[in-house]
Amino acid sequence: MKFYDRELQITELHRIQDLAFEEFSKMTVVTGRRRVGKTSLITEAIARSKYAESEVPTLYLFVGRKSEGALCRQFADEATRALGVLVPSEINSFGTLFRMLMEIGQNKSYNLVLDEFQEFYNINKAIFSDIQNYWDQYRRKSKVNLLISGSIYTLMHKIFEDEKEPLFGRADNIIRLQAFQISTLKQIMADHNPNYVNDDLLALFSFTGGVAKYVEYFCDAKALTVSKMIQFMARENSPFIDEGRNLLITEFGKNYGMYFSVIGAVADGATTQHSMEQAIGNNAIGGYITRLVDDYQVLSKLRPIMAKDTSQTVRYEIEDIFLRFWFAYFDKYRPMIELGNYPALAQLIKDNYASYSGLTLERYFKKMLAETGEFKEISSWWEAKGNKDQIDIVALRLEKNKALAVEVKRKQENFRITKLEEKVKHLKEKALSKYDFELKCLTLEEL
Repeated sequence: MKFYDRELQITELHRIQDLAFEEFSKMTVVTGRRRVGKTSLITEAIARSKYAESEVPTLYLFVGRKSEGALCRQFADEATRALGVLVPSEINSFGTLFRMLMEIGQNKSYNLVLDEFQEFYNINKAIFSDIQNYWDQYRRKSKVNLLISGSIYTLMHKIFEDEKEPLFGRADNIIRLQAFQISTLKQIMADHNPNYVNDDLLALFSFTGGVAKYVEYFCDAKALTVSKMIQFMARENSPFIDEGRNLLITEFGKNYGMYFSVIGAVADGATTQHSMEQAIGNNAIGGYITRLVDDYQVLSKLRPIMAKDTSQTVRYEIEDIFLRFWFAYFDKYRPMIELGNYPALAQLIKDNYASYSGLTLERYFKKMLAETGEFKEISSWWEAKGNKDQIDIVALRLEKNKALAVEVKRKQENFRITKLEEKVKHLKEKALSKYDFELKCLTLEEL
């Protein structure tokens, strides 16, 4: 699959690169969930830069799970080849190696990429202090475009945004890479499956959440219809089978069991703390929920539109679209997978797809509306007790006292305008009396 999107990020990376080579060294951190395309972004930005055809080299160092000494010997050889300067392979300290790389930058402009940077935390935490020390010493005397990439959100946040850590405040910019926008997914579908129907597009969003690598899997396999996507995922050796587990265990560590139970309960329809506790059979999950929301950002805490932050009317949803799908099927039906009964799993996903994709359709339209730039707030609305008057989407326009109320249906024939009018009337009585509402139904036809 060719490279898509990321034009704003590439422009920013080029701006920083210019400053690094024209003035003095700059540090950029690119972070985001695994598979979102961080390394591809950095590689593409370097390849497209005005320095690509010149003598400016790039040194790419991947921080694997090796001993510090073994990594340094590998890095020294790679630095010698990339920079054309002898870097002794006897170096056993990354701090010493980094100092030498910064010294080389006094006489040579170059890009230095440190990928999976958070792994230094497991190798030797003192490396961060060494980097800070030599960065502070040499930054204004050298011309190194330092690009740091990392996948584990909690560690990358701690390393660069915790004021107690040595590298706090050292990054000139932190780029938080997100999944593809709706417009990009449409472009990808048009390029790879010109005859797609809207349900195919919704399926791509529902199964991948717009995460670049997952989208690439489907494109490379030429599996871009609902049925082909399901068959590609639910098969032996599928890259999706253990993806959610691998993604989150790196975040949660060995005590991941209760976190998985909480997320699984939400994926199964438990959207309040009380319903989660009932599903799990444990009343002591408040701390896990808080960490999933605040530290890991796996769950989102939702309140009705215009509700105060102190409101106890709260629902939770899985923030990551792919993880919602993975927990709903690959985690929930793990015994079926262990038996190798992939045809049954595929049939189960296919049979449930229409109902499963209903909530995802709502998330799709919220994202689509947000990308228009026409709204200042987008949420849902429901009463504290019960779901009688729930409105799927309430969006406040930039214009004063203008709002949009949306009912989301797969088919237009299931929409009743009178019911939405009643709900909006109730909403105005409760919270938004001064707003003029446009009422709309969004269906598969509007994708």
